Amino acid sequence: MLNTLSVGTAGPRIAFLHGLFGQGRNWNQIAKGLAGPDGTGARCLLVDLPDHGRSPWSEEFSFEGYADAVAATLQEVAPGESWTVVGHSLGGKTAMVLALQHPDLVDHLVVVDIAPKDYGSLERFQGYIDEMRALPLGEIESRADAEARFQEPNAGVRAFLLQNLRSERADGQSQWRWQANLDLFAADAALGHESRIAGWPASVDGLPPYEGPVLWIAGGDSPYIDPEDAETMRRYFPLARQLTIKGAAHWVHTDAPEIVVEALRRVLA
Repeated sequence: MLNTLSVGTAGPRIAFLHGLFGQGRNWNQIAKGLAGPDGTGARCLLVDLPDHGRSPWSEEFSFEGYADAVAATLQEVAPGESWTVVGHSLGGKTAMVLALQHPDLVDHLVVVDIAPKDYGSLERFQGYIDEMRALPLGEIESRADAEARFQEPNAGVRAFLLQNLRSERADGQSQWRWQANLDLFAADAALGHESRIAGWPASVDGLPPYEGPVLWIAGGDSPYIDPEDAETMRRYFPLARQLTIKGAAHWVHTDAPEIVVEALRRVLA
């Protein structure tokens, strides 16, 4: 079972899947907004995908494997129930594959700023992987020390990546390690245009389209979704409708949390 965090005590069930290098808690603000002050607006499950957060690591990456791991977790949390599933970026692809492989488990699907297509390679993430692997974990004395040594100049990106750094006590001393499976991601990035993480699994082409309702949220300032992606999206998800949020980049739910919460409230209603 994958590691999860629950927010809310009553209402419809909704699961959140994060992006590459993320964790389930990245959706905490949105989950609290949906659950409401008394926790009865929704039962939110923030999932750490495999190879992320406190979830187990994989020996080999596949979207099919990620989707099956999420399905098993949702079934264990609420046997026999269906879910609204929200996924961003890597989590969005996982959510799409989940809906195609396990349609009875997904009541509604929400895909955030990603399309069902091959993005070519992990080149845009290679620098992050290299920076993280270059951090001398054995020399770090504190989190502040780690932040000072980390080479990423963008403060927001630096904080996002360093959330993956975890301290554990051993022999009376703190030992630092990455929660993200960097070796797996580096091996995938080394495949170049054969990257599975950047790609889209051919196996789903043999599955029937997902016939449930789908909300496809795009950031108006994000380069991840092109106009021609709509045809591909509706081939897999015929009932998909698109919502483009002006002024939002790839991290739509961070840039426009109020709009995303309101859109999800309408989905749950």
